[in-house]
Order: sequence, then C-alpha cells, then structure tokens
Amino acid sequence: MATLRNTDGSKTANNMASSLLIHPGEMIKDEIIAREMTQKELASQMGVSYTVFNEILNGKRPVTTECALLLEAALGTKAEIWIGLQAAYNMQAVKQDKSFMKRLEKVRKIAAVF
Repeated sequence: MATLRNTDGSKTANNMASSLLIHPGEMIKDEIIAREMTQKELASQMGVSYTVFNEILNGKRPVTTECALLLEAALGTKAEIWIGLQAAYNMQAVKQDKSFMKRLEKVRKIAAVF
C-alpha cells in the first residue's frame, strides 16, 4: 500500500513512498527460494559466514558493496541492483524518522534564505 506524502507530511502525487519498509534481504530470500537453494549453501558459495549472511537476510545488517559483488558472482544478478535496493531502503527508513525529518526541514528553511 503506497501513501502519498511530502517530506512535511502533506500529500503529493510526486513523492510516493511505501508505508512498509522492505529490506533487500527479503528479496535475496526470494532468489534463494526460486533457485531451490538453502541460505547455508549460498553463504558457503559466497565465502561468508552463515550467521552474518542470515543477519543480512533478516534485515539486521545492510547489503554492503562487498556483499552485492559476491551476490553478483554467485547468482548472476547485477551488484548495482542490490546496492540500489539497499540505498532505497536506507532513504525510506530515514524519511520515516520524524525527528530527522524535522531537522531536515529546518535545514531546508535556512538554506532557502540564502
């Protein structure tokens, strides 16, 4: 479900954001299922610890550049996709932080004076 909200909370058609954060780890899980692999198999193929990989899949760690490149090598998916998904997730998470958005609005008002 998408909500139409501007950074100040007002509605706008040009600033759609999902009200549900979806970490890229969820999409990696979908890839694993589609390929009929296990998390342990993919972690081993990538040369990363299962614990760290599982934390990425469960949204407790970000998809780093290194991880994205390893996923590219193991799955044949572009690293840029994983980095882009992580960046979009990060942006959406910050935009849902009301305290930060108030701070951002203050900065924008100050910058608009100059």
